[in-house]
Amino acid sequence: MHHIYNHSAPKKPTNLSVNSDLLTKARVLKINLSATLESALEVQVRLSAREEWLKENKKAIISLNELVENNGLFSDSYREL
Repeated sequence: MHHIYNHSAPKKPTNLSVNSDLLTKARVLKINLSATLESALEVQVRLSAREEWLKENKKAIISLNELVENNGLFSDSYREL
């Protein structure tokens, strides 16, 4: 799988504000806050990067879809119906 960020980059201490009740429950359950945050951030970064890519390539995607709609695919002649 393609990595969206450098997994071996050094850790950096960060201050966050978190709902106190949620934080207490997470600590009682021994949830690794750093790992959980990194995982959630990775999901959000991937989603944002995907949206940005789609936005940047919208015209090309539309053009390619029109080309296929008008001309079909090269592989169409090899498909069994």
